[in-house]
Amino acid sequence: MQKGKIGIQVLRILKQRDLKQREISQLLGIPQPEVSHLMKGEFQRFSEGKLLTFLKRLDTEITLHLRPRHGDSLKSETIISL
Repeated sequence: MQKGKIGIQVLRILKQRDLKQREISQLLGIPQPEVSHLMKGEFQRFSEGKLLTFLKRLDTEITLHLRPRHGDSLKSETIISL
């Protein structure tokens, strides 16, 4: 996964909700200075796992599709809902 793509989704949802940084801090369970970094798009400060946790706390359904990179077989595809 790409950290930037996940971070952009978090940021998009937060901007749609028009929350104050204090509210975001409480919702995501992070200190206000980290919220500031997040809102500036500094996603490199957060692990992919942490960004996915933010999406979960924002009530977002997350589904991972795992399959071989090469080949046409869907028989070995695995779908995981987080």
